[in-house]
Amino acid sequence: MKILKDKQKCWCKSGKLYADCHKNFDLHLLELAKQGNIIPPHSLIKNSTQIEGIREAGRINTLVLDKVASVIHEGMTTDEIDKVVYDETLRLGGIPACLGFEGFPKSVCTSVNGVVCHGIPSDYKLKSGDIVNVDCTTIVGGYFGDSSRMFEIGHVSSEAHRLVTVTKECLDIATKNIKPYSHLGDIGYYVSNHARENGYSVVRELGGHGVGLKMHEDPFVSHIGKKGEGMLLVPGMVFTIEPMINQGRAGVYIDEDDGWTIFTADGSLSAQWEYTLLVTETGVEILAK
Repeated sequence: MKILKDKQKCWCKSGKLYADCHKNFDLHLLELAKQGNIIPPHSLIKNSTQIEGIREAGRINTLVLDKVASVIHEGMTTDEIDKVVYDETLRLGGIPACLGFEGFPKSVCTSVNGVVCHGIPSDYKLKSGDIVNVDCTTIVGGYFGDSSRMFEIGHVSSEAHRLVTVTKECLDIATKNIKPYSHLGDIGYYVSNHARENGYSVVRELGGHGVGLKMHEDPFVSHIGKKGEGMLLVPGMVFTIEPMINQGRAGVYIDEDDGWTIFTADGSLSAQWEYTLLVTETGVEILAK
């Protein structure tokens, strides 16, 4: 990390002088690095203007999922969910980020039962007993907000309900324990501990990620980890936590036909919840939920 001269413009592109912006922050990080900590590169730190833009994208993203929550029902097709997301996103002044991303054909991911993630909306009709994850990313003013929710359709089994509940608890426990200058490995520690205590497995191949200026940024946020290990989480970092918890084994596979849909290897149920989070000077702020 390079310490700039006081009267140089700060690296964060805030327009402020370095001495009045991130100089003390950098000096603190250098001291932490001397103690053996892994410090994040400047590219992972958002400035106040960027944070405000991501916050607005997250607000719209949350409202879109609120709309889905108000209309989702038994007999609704996942294509109809996709249309709700597309229409509501545009109505609120956003752009559905998934549409066309690396060739993805729809505006949202809908993952039902044994689909872990990246399910493509279709003419499949939701039926009583299904659990479905709706994963939505929204662009507003060039900034990205990303979150997902689980929905229980009709009368679900007690086993399915418990999986959905515990997965949400995994997310909330990890979020609650994020503090400035805690570690990336803490997230995986809290997620995996709670999942395993309840008899579930954690998908390893997929995880959370940095977000805000692009749909996917560094760092990769594993849901398996050790407390006190990995990169420091510092104020200004924005990323998702999105644990994918399986009722059976942790293994997954990708559909070779569509190249997107990821299933549990053993056919068991899977659940996922996701927030976009900002590390602050005092804790954490949920930007999209």
